[in-house]
Amino acid sequence: MEEFYLGIDIGSTTLKAVLMTQKGKVRHSLYERTKPVETGRITCSGRCSECGSCNLGSLKKTINDFLAGAGIEFKDVACTAVTGSQVVEDTKRFIHYDFHVSEVSAHVAGARHYYPGCKAILDVGGQDSKAMIYNDEMNMWTSRMSGICAAGTGAFLDSVAAKLNLPVEDMSDKVNYDSDLEFSSVCAVLSATSINKFKNRYPLGEIIAGACRAQARTIISGVGEVLFNYKGDIIFQGGVASNRAVAYYLKEITGNNIVIPEFHCVMGALGAAALACNYAALRNKLTRKTITFDTSKLKSISMRARTTRNEFFSKTKAPLVWRNLFFPTEILNAMGVKMLTLETYAALFARNQKKIKSYFDVAAYKGFSAETCSFLRTLEGIDLPKPDFALSTSEPCQQGERIFQDLVRAYGSGDNFYSLHTPVSNSANAIETIAAGLEHSVSLLEKGLGMKMDMGRLSEACDYSNQAHIIANKCTDLRFTSPPLIRGSVAVYFSIVFSQLWGKKEMIEMQQQFYNELLDKRNELEAEGRIGIDDTHRILWLHLPPFYDTKLLDFIETTCNAPIVFEEVNFAGWENLNPDDPYRSLAKKLLTVGFLDPNLRVKYIKENAGKAKFNGCIMYNHGFGRCSLADSCLVKHLREELMKIHLPLLLLDGDCMDPTIDPCSTYTKVSSYIESLNEHKYGNIFGPLDSSKASSKKTSRKKVEIN
Repeated sequence: MEEFYLGIDIGSTTLKAVLMTQKGKVRHSLYERTKPVETGRITCSGRCSECGSCNLGSLKKTINDFLAGAGIEFKDVACTAVTGSQVVEDTKRFIHYDFHVSEVSAHVAGARHYYPGCKAILDVGGQDSKAMIYNDEMNMWTSRMSGICAAGTGAFLDSVAAKLNLPVEDMSDKVNYDSDLEFSSVCAVLSATSINKFKNRYPLGEIIAGACRAQARTIISGVGEVLFNYKGDIIFQGGVASNRAVAYYLKEITGNNIVIPEFHCVMGALGAAALACNYAALRNKLTRKTITFDTSKLKSISMRARTTRNEFFSKTKAPLVWRNLFFPTEILNAMGVKMLTLETYAALFARNQKKIKSYFDVAAYKGFSAETCSFLRTLEGIDLPKPDFALSTSEPCQQGERIFQDLVRAYGSGDNFYSLHTPVSNSANAIETIAAGLEHSVSLLEKGLGMKMDMGRLSEACDYSNQAHIIANKCTDLRFTSPPLIRGSVAVYFSIVFSQLWGKKEMIEMQQQFYNELLDKRNELEAEGRIGIDDTHRILWLHLPPFYDTKLLDFIETTCNAPIVFEEVNFAGWENLNPDDPYRSLAKKLLTVGFLDPNLRVKYIKENAGKAKFNGCIMYNHGFGRCSLADSCLVKHLREELMKIHLPLLLLDGDCMDPTIDPCSTYTKVSSYIESLNEHKYGNIFGPLDSSKASSKKTSRKKVEIN
């Protein structure tokens, strides 16, 4: 009996399904617009799901009708794969499927099914755009997905068609390709405003041409970075590929030949069906090597939590000094003041989203829009304890420096504020400049607080810092040379680079405890002999995590089985301090911590990638590239250098404090990235095999070219 494989793509605006034979032929396909059911219910429970009166029940009924139209039932399907942005946890209650694959991998599989040698793919659907390209040097697919703007998606063309009172399917037939009319391609709202302005002043064909050109330009500006300098065919698929005018302007902009597959509208579902066929052949050979972590036994975690509470909420009578993340804590600990690191203090409240919302409201009322960093908006909205003095650095965050100065003035302490000038490059002049600034800051502190610096205590603080630093580097070496020893989702919150404890005994004790626990875990793994350093993925996490939720990191490590084996915020890359020359030593530390100098930061990452055997690198891009610690220049430089050592970089746009502006594509990006790592490491997107890889046949189909 012939076997069938089913792929289902549940998108934001359309439902697609493809039934494929074992020989790779499309037996039956479905493409239909989705719409809310009349009851308004999202799901129902129990047997009532069969009636189709709720959204997911309606989905089940549609798929059953689709299969009936092909003359089969669900029980006749050998394997089913689902993909799409609207696949949710409850979907499995209504549609039995064997696995869920990312939209990126599904579209790549669909394109490769018909064009085995393809190197570049553009998929533009109703909710997002995706560009995929095969990197010959790394021998793997890399991709880029659009963010939260609708301008480069099918939703934009839908809105244009609605404003022109025209079916979206008819747009390309009415285009005047000689039109020079231009619309804004910044965002969907501005484009729609332009169309409203011109629709009664220009012929319909010119307006549609301008809209389609704006659509093509926005697609390329959003995801085309990965296609830059590529010359060759681009496979154009997704619902928007039905619009030949958009394809025409994509060719005009890129200079590449645009190829539209025969089944372009259902390529995600088609790829899912092709992967279902592959999975069926491999499923009995797949294995999964995991490591169990009992974080309840880690005393270092409770030590960190206790010291954080003591630092921020103790009732000591010492003078209170605000600092930013980079002003040396050794100086302040030597003076015996109470410290409040403002960015860290803001992050403490991220888990309480009710409070964060109210802080954002207050900041907005004061005139700070969402363009302002969410850490800083939190600080503008919260009631802070009044400082006796405040210290900042000019780099890496000038916005933070300005906000801190505004806050100090608002709290009536404007005369007791000092911003340390911190050049970003390491040179003899830079060291002398910072050292002089540190000495000056101490003199201002002495004057403002009525205290004197004991240079003996400053030397002692430097010595404590060195002892902790040595142990921290031992922790790093242990993690670099071992299988995963601790969940990255736990270790990332240690963030020792930004700790207030440098210069205190407590930092030594905490680092020693952490090292002992890591060593115990490695000894345990060696005794078991079950898993080695090369048996798992090894992910490096760059920058900070989303503080309000650990689900993202848990998804990477647990669901995708890709351990985060190290975090940039725990890398203590500086040299030991000289207790006899503290100011110059601290100046060198500031310049070599890595975060102030982008070039040095990239160098650290690149140099240590080989030592730690990283095969993946993820950067959480706080502020969508507006944060100076993760801006576009850094990302571009980093990506270029990592390409040289064949280490793929995944950029996750988001916000560390504000979940309301997280793109809905984050989990898709992660899934597709890990699937690509799987294919590179194991030969398939699903994971490691117990035996040899399965082979699959490729077929070819007719293609439509844009001339």
